[in-house]
Amino acid sequence: MLKMTKPIFTAAALAFTTSAYAADLYVPPVEAPPPPQIIEQPVAVGGWYLRGDIGYRWSELRGTEYILYTDPPDTGEFASTDLDGAMSLGGGIGYQVTRHFRTDLTADYWFDSDFRGTTHGYCGAVPCSSRDSTSYSALLLMANAYVDLGTYRGITPYVGAGIGGAYVKWDDLHNTIGDDTWIHKGAKEWRFAWSLMAGASYCLTQNLQLDAGYRFTRIEGGRMFEEFSPSGASIGAGPGFDDGFNVHEARAGLRYSFGGANANCAAPQVVSYEPPYVPPAEPVIYK
Repeated sequence: MLKMTKPIFTAAALAFTTSAYAADLYVPPVEAPPPPQIIEQPVAVGGWYLRGDIGYRWSELRGTEYILYTDPPDTGEFASTDLDGAMSLGGGIGYQVTRHFRTDLTADYWFDSDFRGTTHGYCGAVPCSSRDSTSYSALLLMANAYVDLGTYRGITPYVGAGIGGAYVKWDDLHNTIGDDTWIHKGAKEWRFAWSLMAGASYCLTQNLQLDAGYRFTRIEGGRMFEEFSPSGASIGAGPGFDDGFNVHEARAGLRYSFGGANANCAAPQVVSYEPPYVPPAEPVIYK
């Protein structure tokens, strides 16, 4: 009996010891690697663009002056002046330096704006008045800089300024007194000009924007017409000068970005990033 009991106690002790050691063993859970992270990155800024614009302008003469061949010589000015509105057409190339700053070079042609004026004076010893008519056109070349004020639902308001020159061309001046008309040859020359702009653009696509705005341009004064001298004899006036123009212009056009999407129109780039898997640290096993 004792011989049979000893193996049973031995087996039971071995099973208890094995279960005790098994209770001390720790098997760490298997953790799945973290899911990929979705990161939005802004579109790279910087890029060239082309622009085309059409506009309508209103011009104001800042003053006039012409020489009178009296004894002694004197100066006079138009008693009244009026300039009609006219169309403009332009284009240019620019560069988006940052999301909020860009520059461009533009060339605009201003179509003929009709001029009408009157003068009062003396024809000999008799008071008389004249009716005067001509027109002016101009080629405006400007270097411009703009600040884009942020994009809201595809709309980007901006302000800007420009500096450059205007090639102003006056047509011949028709000076009519009664039934007689004299013609003064119109003058043409380059003049200094500067501009201030404000407006907004709208994203039609990632590369194409609709641009609408206002531009104020100041053109400095210069020669308006020459002296009329048939057979070397003066009719009594000329040359004439204008004191420059204040020009108000409403413009609309398109800007096309090439070599990539426009920074203010493109959606942020979505990048999937999967961080490297780092297994958890082995826990301390207590026995």
